[in-house]
Amino acid sequence: MKPTPDPAPEADLAATEPPPPACVMSFNGSDPSGAGGLSGDIATIAAMGAHALPVVTAIMMRDTAEVFDQHPVDAEAVAEQARSVLEDVTIAGWKVGFLGSAETVAAVAEVLSDYPDVPLVSYLPGLSWLDEDQLQPYLEAFRELILPATEVLVGNHKTLTDFLLPDWDSERPPSARELAVAAAEHGTRYVLVTGVMLPAKGSEQFIDNVLASAQGALTGEKFERFDTAFVGAGDTLSAALASLLAAGSELQAAVGEALSFLDQSLDSGFRPGMGNVVPDRFFWALPGPDEGADAEQGTDGESADEQPQGSKGISRRVH
Repeated sequence: MKPTPDPAPEADLAATEPPPPACVMSFNGSDPSGAGGLSGDIATIAAMGAHALPVVTAIMMRDTAEVFDQHPVDAEAVAEQARSVLEDVTIAGWKVGFLGSAETVAAVAEVLSDYPDVPLVSYLPGLSWLDEDQLQPYLEAFRELILPATEVLVGNHKTLTDFLLPDWDSERPPSARELAVAAAEHGTRYVLVTGVMLPAKGSEQFIDNVLASAQGALTGEKFERFDTAFVGAGDTLSAALASLLAAGSELQAAVGEALSFLDQSLDSGFRPGMGNVVPDRFFWALPGPDEGADAEQGTDGESADEQPQGSKGISRRVH
């Protein structure tokens, strides 16, 4: 008779293992360019020291310049992806990006409803490339089902204005607080609004990025606007924020750190193709200028500018 193995050694080993990093589940489309979507989320979450649990919601057809098409993943398959992992792994944070279809929005919302105490960061990208018969049901479902569960809604100023205040007719653009009031009507506690245009100072143009609640603006950071356009900035910011909240950071501190991370990622951005510049989420792993010969020359004798690394110092403009 074969003896039953003693479970004590395994239990002792588990007790001595270091605690795992915060686990963040991201619902997003698969972006083959690596600029945003799940590709960007995984890179960002890893760079922030958390562990990514990626759930594919749609297959994107895009390059670094534009989106051509997308194929939503079956809503039940999306929910099954998530629940299979959630039965095994303790979740500490959520990131919701592009969900593909109104049906998938409903399926994801049902999963989220089982974990009401886990912070959710939702990112609303520009979706003007979607057909109108797909866009309106998607936005309506997102408004009714995702916003009530959302701790922080992240988006560009124009995108959030069109989504939250579609009937806005004032000559002045809405403030971050006014957008937060509109989001609060659907249950969202905070908005992080990017790309808020500020008055030009001489030849310099700045844009503001503001965290606001219905009571007013809370914190933010200004970026100088340049002519370089980026793809993947919004996914980077929202995934960084989700990771920091999952690790237990206080909201305002997390927003400041996430904006700083985005700023440095854009400064180190690179252009892998003929389209827009991609944020380098691993800017901190690049050799510094004072690291001796290794910074000037690769280990195999190639010059540093022949190595596959990001280009430092690219001017930034957040979309």
